[in-house]
Amino acid sequence: MCGICGFISRKSITLEQLRAMNDTMYHRGPDDSGEEIFDAQGGYCAGFAQRRLSILDLSALGHQPMHSCDDRLVISYNGEIYNFLELREELRDYPFRSRCDTEVILAAYLKWGISCVDRFQGMFAIALYDREKGELYLVRDRIGKKPLYYWLDGGNLVFASELKPIMKYPGFVQHIRTDVVKRYLYQQCVNEPDSVFENVYKVEPGQMIRFRGGRISKHKYWDIAKVYHAKKCEGAGTYEEAKAELKAILKEAVRRRMIADVPVGAFLSGGYDSSLVTALAQDVGSEPVRTYSIGFHEERYDEAGYAREVARHLGTRHTELYIDEKAMFDMVESIPQYYDEPFADSSQIPSMLVAELASRDVTVVLSGDGGDEFFCGYNIYDRVAQAQRLDGLGRMTYGVCQLPFFRGLRLLDRLPFQVQVVAENRDRETQTQLGGRNYIRVIERMIPECAAAFKFPFESRYHEDSWQARRMLLDEETYLPGDILCKVDRASMKYSIETRCPILDVNVMEYSYRLPHEYKYADGVKKRILKDIAYDYIPRELLDRPKVGFSVPLDRWMRGPLMERLQDMGSVSYLRRQGIFDAQYVHAFVEGYLRTGDRGPASGENYSRIAWAFLVFQQWYQTYMPPGMPAGA
Repeated sequence: MCGICGFISRKSITLEQLRAMNDTMYHRGPDDSGEEIFDAQGGYCAGFAQRRLSILDLSALGHQPMHSCDDRLVISYNGEIYNFLELREELRDYPFRSRCDTEVILAAYLKWGISCVDRFQGMFAIALYDREKGELYLVRDRIGKKPLYYWLDGGNLVFASELKPIMKYPGFVQHIRTDVVKRYLYQQCVNEPDSVFENVYKVEPGQMIRFRGGRISKHKYWDIAKVYHAKKCEGAGTYEEAKAELKAILKEAVRRRMIADVPVGAFLSGGYDSSLVTALAQDVGSEPVRTYSIGFHEERYDEAGYAREVARHLGTRHTELYIDEKAMFDMVESIPQYYDEPFADSSQIPSMLVAELASRDVTVVLSGDGGDEFFCGYNIYDRVAQAQRLDGLGRMTYGVCQLPFFRGLRLLDRLPFQVQVVAENRDRETQTQLGGRNYIRVIERMIPECAAAFKFPFESRYHEDSWQARRMLLDEETYLPGDILCKVDRASMKYSIETRCPILDVNVMEYSYRLPHEYKYADGVKKRILKDIAYDYIPRELLDRPKVGFSVPLDRWMRGPLMERLQDMGSVSYLRRQGIFDAQYVHAFVEGYLRTGDRGPASGENYSRIAWAFLVFQQWYQTYMPPGMPAGA
């Protein structure tokens, strides 16, 4: 686990400049650093760098950038290949010098070419240069656990695990994409393949990019829609057979993720996913697992008691820390530094706090991420199923409202908010992305000069009639990498710890696609099969309760201790100098929100989410945009 950066360019870049880029990611790898500049084909110069967090082979033999034994390949790599020991056996002819998985990647490429990535089970962001072919490859793991950005500057390319090294690259101009800012205000994050800056992109999950002679080509080696339909055809037998097989696959995924030369622990919220992962870790391990949870003094946010009971039942070495609202609030200042792209999922704050707690004892933690998306756990999936049942009624309602007489009366605007949502939901390409138009109207007016697609207009590519199953696939492709995994990566790397997610093992993900949907959701029971596996280890009464999840009191914060900051950043004078937003409208929006606050779930006017995203963006802007810098090209 670490951070990587580098370039391939016809510009002259010094080793000191590359080192300055690399050092912006010290938190990702405090144990070691390496930088190297070398000649590449076609008059190019290449630079590779890495900040290392030592997990496997703690010796200097794991140092990067690393060369193959014949010096043909150079690699900088971030992540873990969990099946590297099995691959190493297949590659016995290679003269290995280390015990680390990085060298296995080099040996695998020499034997199988770039298609070797199909054999890797793990999380990874790889930059690999082939001197013989004059090709640079950027490769990201299947589901997007590890981040990887790249900047195209004419015929040159710069890459990095985070945006900070790219911003440090000589000559980089920070032109903000205002259309991306609009989408961010709606989605709370910046989804792949875009970034907040022009000409800077993210390598997509399951994608490899080849750079040669100033040109790039892209290839999806693992595509969710294609894999889903291929695996769906295979089937999974009876429910009991599927449960037994999934349990075995999960157990093996956990076992692989406990291989490390440093202490390993687990995040434990007391929910199904983290409890199951912890139980499996206890089952396959030789010693009690170290588990970590945080508690809140406000009962409606607090799950620490549940985690404590699960830990006691399983016999883990449990550590919990109760935090007050001030501890959460103090984290707000550090958001731009570690989330160096605008990111407004407020659960990032408690995620950072539990990562800080675990980092006192361990360097690796297991988490339950992925259970909701792959096994139907979110509450939105209930609402999507209900919306599909009501779709016919919604279609008729919408048709009536479009008749000239009723349109003149603006009948649709007079209907209850929930009815409006169902009636207006007519676009098959975005049908499962339920949401009120009020949010879009506000954001459209905040930045009126450019157009933006607020929803993901490609649901038909899944060829799935069930809205619930379709929304799960969409979340796996967008929300999971763009929000959840980004949040976890930055929160954990802030404290130099590695988070491993057994449920996101490729074998678990692909097996989930073989399961009939009713094995995941039946009679209103979400995550049915995961719950039944968890009950094999933990009594039902310790787990069955409403889902809480990490959250912070945004409305109270922004109309309380953050109010003055929000007003300053929403003032007409500041907004005019900034040149991104409609100054008069945004100022009025902020003042109106501060007066009224959120108006309840039935109103469609709960704007704390937009106000928080706006505030986080403004903090990011103040951190990274030099005074006087134009906002966009």
